[in-house]
Amino acid sequence: MQNLYNLGLEVTLNAGKLLKDGFGTVFEIQNKEGKNNLVTEYDFKAEEQIIGSIKKEFPNHSFLAEESGVAHHNSESEYRWVIDPLDGTVNFAHNIPIFCVSIAMEYRGEIQFGFIFNPITNELFTAQKGKGAFFNDKKINVSNTTDFEKSFLVTGFPYNINENPDNCLQHFTDIISYGMPIRRLGSAAIDLAYVACGRFDAFWEVSLNPWDVAAGLIIVQEAGGKVTNYQGDQFTLKEKSLIASNDLIHNELLKVVNRK
Repeated sequence: MQNLYNLGLEVTLNAGKLLKDGFGTVFEIQNKEGKNNLVTEYDFKAEEQIIGSIKKEFPNHSFLAEESGVAHHNSESEYRWVIDPLDGTVNFAHNIPIFCVSIAMEYRGEIQFGFIFNPITNELFTAQKGKGAFFNDKKINVSNTTDFEKSFLVTGFPYNINENPDNCLQHFTDIISYGMPIRRLGSAAIDLAYVACGRFDAFWEVSLNPWDVAAGLIIVQEAGGKVTNYQGDQFTLKEKSLIASNDLIHNELLKVVNRK
């Protein structure tokens, strides 16, 4: 497994370099399904580079990637790479340096390791199953905040927010009414990484995709955090609602998002 981890780290860093070189330049921007759901030529370039590099070494592995979906899927493989080549595309397209490469690898349906890399700030978050989570090679842990009303939270909103999926607007209003500081960075992967290293105490969002959260999931868990759906059940990549926290304020946040 270590050779796969090393390859994952290498392709993550290489994709980050590609994004860094493209950041702030002139590039093509398109709109996907949904309002303001952008995709740039660098989303495609980075994804092609990542998958190509992995397939060169492991041609039979399976992939689930944001831009190509399961186009490279091999149903017989026990190995699957879950890839977001550029999480935070809208930020990238508007020259805001909050975006990242997010890559995770599953073996027999269980995530074995994950990487989140912001090449502009040179922040690399990594985790291996059972081996802890790290920020630039330094071991990290979630925060120790116990008072929900004194916590520092981060969230995101789906592109179809006008449809108010899972009552996300009400949840935001309920939570912000506590008077707590809340941020919206525009990258779910970075949100999760920041929970893992204790910068935020919790993150919640709906209408997420597997590639948005796969790497962040194992990084938060290996940092001592808790990740569930809105019902409090163990989170899987099939879920659409997510709460990630330091565990100490998790139940309080669950109560708020489950109010009728």
